[in-house]
Amino acid sequence: MSSVSDPIRHPNSGSARIMTTRAWWLVVLNFILPGSAQVLAGNRRLGRFGLGATLTLVTVAIIAGAVNLFWPEALLTVFTSTIGLWVAAAALAFYALTWLVLTVNTLSLINLVKAAPGARPLIAAFSAALMVVVCGTAGYGAFVATSASGFLSSVFVAGPSQPPVDGRYNVLLLGGDAGADREGLRPDSISVVSVDATTGQATTISLPRNLENVPFSAGSSLGALYPEGYGSIDGCDVSACMLNSIFTEAELKRPEYYPNATAEGSSPGIQATLEAAQGITGLTIQYFVLIDMQGFSDLIDALGGVDIDVQNRVPVHTDETFSKVLFWFEPGMQHMDGYHALWFARSRHGTSDYDRMQRQTQMQEALLAQASPANVLAKFQGVAAAGTRVVKTDVPQGMLPYFVNLASKTKELPVISVPLIPENGVDPENPDYAAIKLMIATALAPAPTATPVP
Repeated sequence: MSSVSDPIRHPNSGSARIMTTRAWWLVVLNFILPGSAQVLAGNRRLGRFGLGATLTLVTVAIIAGAVNLFWPEALLTVFTSTIGLWVAAAALAFYALTWLVLTVNTLSLINLVKAAPGARPLIAAFSAALMVVVCGTAGYGAFVATSASGFLSSVFVAGPSQPPVDGRYNVLLLGGDAGADREGLRPDSISVVSVDATTGQATTISLPRNLENVPFSAGSSLGALYPEGYGSIDGCDVSACMLNSIFTEAELKRPEYYPNATAEGSSPGIQATLEAAQGITGLTIQYFVLIDMQGFSDLIDALGGVDIDVQNRVPVHTDETFSKVLFWFEPGMQHMDGYHALWFARSRHGTSDYDRMQRQTQMQEALLAQASPANVLAKFQGVAAAGTRVVKTDVPQGMLPYFVNLASKTKELPVISVPLIPENGVDPENPDYAAIKLMIATALAPAPTATPVP
């Protein structure tokens, strides 16, 4: 219990030295343990409230740290759900307001005019800086939480989770290209990412966009129209009967074949392409992710650009006709903004489709590798705004914790690549789909375990 001689609660206000020391103590205590300044020198009820709020926050942080250490998926479940993010936002906003009230009250307690004249501006500036840092951090955290909730709700769908098939999750990854020279969006980059549901081992199967006579999986709506393969008998309903044309035909010419696609968070073009990818690979594909290459430029700019190791000279063109070269990317490390990264991915002059497939995959991998949590958090508003224009997927929001946890395992393992290109014996004009399925099955087969020597 404080006495009348207590220099904190009952200081000698005539002594500038004592008042200055007291002021520094109260300011530092308010920062280290909010509420303690009021308990020692002011309104004890307010102080006990502040201390209770502070200790509650510390306790929750310790529990969250322990849960993250031993059961990370539970914590991820909370922070990838709309309710969890809004609760976090409300809590952070509450603490920002609490710390603001406690800091302003502390400034009234220190009686700044009684401190030494030279110390007054230092104490005031230090207090203001701490208030901005603490309250600003909590306020920004609340903003990020609400923005993240809106972002996740706009990108991911609400729906039931699907179990792994043969111990794997298979995701169709489409790099969409809706350039001015195109009729609608058409995927130029098509791949299937197959992830072992236990180990996280990922295998990327790159599908050339110019594959012909593409088979569809059993029960396919568009496959019923092309039972011998896409366009193999009487042609198709678009200009070129290739893999990436399936998207255009289903989207623009035959949307009635997929009447429920939009309501299920997909589209006729995506569903038809997914069925084709299943027919090619022999895999059951649970989800898709569509990345719009045009919107991808905004995302790259939001993150401050991307570093690419250019392997061969790549031209940047003056227009969408890809006919005139403005300048060349020379081999070596290049820092690209969104505009130039998009050209790097889409450039056609003097290169093949397989070169473009490789560059698009390289750009996507580089951006994902460089999008660190700190960078994303620092530029979250721009990233979230760009992300809603870039990504379309039917992955349920409820699956995010599982996939984020699985991705942490995937990053620790080398990614296996299975490109369906001529160098691997795949002729896009006359592909042997039985051989392709065998190649994929062999790549996905578990590694044989060594037989112990008796």
